Amino acid sequence: MKVPTYRALGLACVALGALGAVLPLLPTTPFLLLAAWFFARSHPEWEAKLLVHPRWGPAILAWRDHGAIPPAAKRLATLLLAISVVGGLLTLGEPWRYVPLGIGVVVLAWMWTRPSR
Repeated sequence: MKVPTYRALGLACVALGALGAVLPLLPTTPFLLLAAWFFARSHPEWEAKLLVHPRWGPAILAWRDHGAIPPAAKRLATLLLAISVVGGLLTLGEPWRYVPLGIGVVVLAWMWTRPSR
């Protein structure tokens, strides 16, 4: 029962990751990391395809092997989170306007403490 469930979850994560590549605010890499994890336990051939992908494979391997986030990804995430924080401050009412700021601070603090590769 695990194998079909993991395959289905892996496919769902790939689909969400593909959507995240074109939709703002939906992340791509975390879904592909999850997909690789699910496929490693259910379909090694599909995991291998993710790992050799020219765009996403290096990020998945860097995270898997070293817990690392590439510097370019950190910079892009910082920029996008900053835009989200400003948008929240300008459009949300009290006290909700500070929620994106709080989330952004926590996420960025965690992200920038990860190694870069």
